[in-house]
Amino acid sequence: MKKVILFAAAVLCMMAAGAAKPKKAEEKKNNKPVFTVVKENKITSVKDQSRSGTCWNYSTLSYFEAEILKATGKEYDLCESFVCNKTYMERAIQVVRFHGDCQFAQGGSAEDVLQTLKTHGVCPEGTMPFPGSLYGDSLNNFNEFFSLLEPYVNAIATNKAKKISNQWKEGFQGILDAYLGKCPEEFTYEGKTYTPKTFVKSLGINLDDYVSITSYTHHPFYTSFAVEVQDNWRFPQSYNLPMDEMMKVIDNAVEQGYTVAWGGDVSEEGFTRQGLAYAIDGSAAKDLAGSDAARWLKLSPEKRRSIIDSLGVNVPEIVPTQEMRQERFDNWELTDDHGMLIYGIAKDQNGKEYYMVKNSWGETGEYKGIWYMTKAFIAANTMDYLINKNAIPADIRKKLGI
Repeated sequence: MKKVILFAAAVLCMMAAGAAKPKKAEEKKNNKPVFTVVKENKITSVKDQSRSGTCWNYSTLSYFEAEILKATGKEYDLCESFVCNKTYMERAIQVVRFHGDCQFAQGGSAEDVLQTLKTHGVCPEGTMPFPGSLYGDSLNNFNEFFSLLEPYVNAIATNKAKKISNQWKEGFQGILDAYLGKCPEEFTYEGKTYTPKTFVKSLGINLDDYVSITSYTHHPFYTSFAVEVQDNWRFPQSYNLPMDEMMKVIDNAVEQGYTVAWGGDVSEEGFTRQGLAYAIDGSAAKDLAGSDAARWLKLSPEKRRSIIDSLGVNVPEIVPTQEMRQERFDNWELTDDHGMLIYGIAKDQNGKEYYMVKNSWGETGEYKGIWYMTKAFIAANTMDYLINKNAIPADIRKKLGI
């Protein structure tokens, strides 16, 4: 009898354990966001920048592809290699002019793409060699490429000679062409012959329509200034708006059928590799995770992200403020490390709104290359963004004088 009772007790324990698992799984399932699209604008396909620091290029060309799609209904795949070839030469020239007192790097800004289109034009994908193909890779890999470019530029820029020749440009251009391919002077597309400049003119957009927006207090609002980050090496001017108006512009743009070429900080723990981004309230998150502050701080970033993923839509978020943005910019927490394309708005089962954002890491993550980033995350982590001035509300345009 005793054995029977013990067996029955064991069975009950197993049943209880088995019953607990579905409950836990159900809780985790309930935490997973379920999105309803509020507004979604047309974009071109997700691309993969692979092992190259060219998010600025992929995101901004994607932005212009969306602008063309909106204006003409025609879909293009514009060539990133063309923009890189032209931009890296111009950046090297600046570094030499400054005798090395500025940075030569893979990164850049939306302004680099805009200025390339204005100055040099562009060509469609397929006109130049497929990315990576010249050095036996299936996609871009700039590791070897930049191990040649960086010391080359540094050697010229810090040369002790009283006078240098222009021959360094010939050698530098040779490296660019060897890894990216030569930029065509003329090409045929859909039965018509173009130069890069005439091709841009055929795309149906006005390159003078684009402006940059930011939000900081160390410059007066409703004026413009060059945001002080190294990859803004062309010193492009951004219009400075209060944070709430910076966000109002994004919302109005999406509602009116425009996209936004966004640049900002994705190094925060709330930006997950599964396609979500939250402006995490760290102190509240550790409490929800059942962890005291000391233990939370000792966890690896990967472990903290895992906890954040498990919390899902229940992740507590900060309420971003203007003061918070400024403090984080000045203390180097808010950094300029990624460019993406905002193209829509969605809400989760709790009614929280997110921006739908196209990335350039291929079809990765839960949503195949698309990220859902809360409005709080964008407000807290925006460095600046490029936008069609016609997407700016009339009252804000009047304040800016545009």
